[in-house]
Amino acid sequence: MNANVKTREEGEAKRPRGRPRSERAKAEILAAARELLAELGPSGVTIEGVAARAGVGKPTIYRWWPDRHAVVMAALMESESPPQAPSRRASSPLRSLRAQLRRMAAVFATGTGRAVAAMLAAAEQETEISRAFRNHFVLARREEGRALLREAIAAREIRADIDIEVALDMIYGPLFFRLLLGHAPLDERFMERVLDHALRGLKHR
Repeated sequence: MNANVKTREEGEAKRPRGRPRSERAKAEILAAARELLAELGPSGVTIEGVAARAGVGKPTIYRWWPDRHAVVMAALMESESPPQAPSRRASSPLRSLRAQLRRMAAVFATGTGRAVAAMLAAAEQETEISRAFRNHFVLARREEGRALLREAIAAREIRADIDIEVALDMIYGPLFFRLLLGHAPLDERFMERVLDHALRGLKHR
């Protein structure tokens, strides 16, 4: 084989196919989306607005996200950690659960909570970004609650014959119902009452 041809073929093999996506542009897009989200709320964030604020073309945004909802969800996930689980140093699993619910209520009562609610309502069930979004803000804390209920059973704080899935719906359902509908305040006092009512059926009789 001709040496020049061989060298050219080796060079082509080493050269990456296509241009790598710009992580810098991606970061600027998410920063622009967060700014617009704070200024205008979820409904005010558009692909055109994000592109103008970030100084990029719309095709650059579409490299990563299919629509404005996906951009907003990605921006929220990057900027906001999911409601943090309480310290396991609490004296009992139920006290840890109570602390977790208070923390969730405090976080979701903010502007971030309203943005999360809007995106949960707008999210398509089967998209990868919507699944990641629900896990980030919702399902991770439900799983934490599941672990705490199992610990409470082991500690004999609640009955062993409960249906954990139903119990989780009883405890977390009211939180997300108020978050999504916004018909009544979502605060720590409300979550205290929810847990108190749920525990009437979960504790030993």
